[in-house]
Amino acid sequence: MFTDSHCHLNFPELRPLLTDIRADMAAAQVTRALCISTTLEEFPQVHQLALDFDNFWATVGVHPDYEAGPEQREPTLDELLTMGQLPRVVGIGETGLDYYRLEGRSVADMAWQRERFRNHIRAAQQLQKPMIIHTRSASDDTIAILKEMGEGASGAAGGVFHCFTETEAVARAALDLGFYISFSGILTFKNAQDLRDVASFVPMDRLLIETDSPFLAPAPYRGKTNTPAYVPYVAKQLAALKNCSVETMAEVTSRNFDALFLS
Repeated sequence: MFTDSHCHLNFPELRPLLTDIRADMAAAQVTRALCISTTLEEFPQVHQLALDFDNFWATVGVHPDYEAGPEQREPTLDELLTMGQLPRVVGIGETGLDYYRLEGRSVADMAWQRERFRNHIRAAQQLQKPMIIHTRSASDDTIAILKEMGEGASGAAGGVFHCFTETEAVARAALDLGFYISFSGILTFKNAQDLRDVASFVPMDRLLIETDSPFLAPAPYRGKTNTPAYVPYVAKQLAALKNCSVETMAEVTSRNFDALFLS
């Protein structure tokens, strides 16, 4: 019934609990999940989840928070292309830009993030697989690079802006480029009325739901470890905003997931 379009089940908070998590998902009618890669080093674990369970899929990518160093290597285009063609890998990412923690550096110092993002876009376009876009305090550059690389035109890969927390103007720009918008448990937070207003604006055929677990558990579990079993709370909030039933929202967002990742 429900599809969690973004989770991190390989993370240490969740992986040891996988049997219980899957049981909780079944009880909550969460029938499918997309497991997201954030480094090349963790990709084998993420991919194995998709190989082991027929209701999980995987992506490959390196999160913009992780600068190359002793623990994480910089992904090459060839690596992304090779891993992106493996069975049950349906997307490229998590990729994008994040200027939130500059730690004394300037935006100009984030050139490595921007070039990594371009490499992910190249891989997605060559493989014709959608991207999972992360953007934080960097929406102008995120949109600009997507346009620069030809997204929104013929041959574009498209994808989803995940865990959306930006303005309606950013949502409009993403939609104009052909992207989907995914909302997380943040949508249920008391102080998130501006985000709920944005969610009300996004067309039904471009909506996805996610947990981003183990992070961002929705109300009434805010502050606790999140799991895919909690994605119905996001659907419930979206359904209220769209004046439809939770069942309808589950059906619509699952159909959108199919159209983006499995068609």
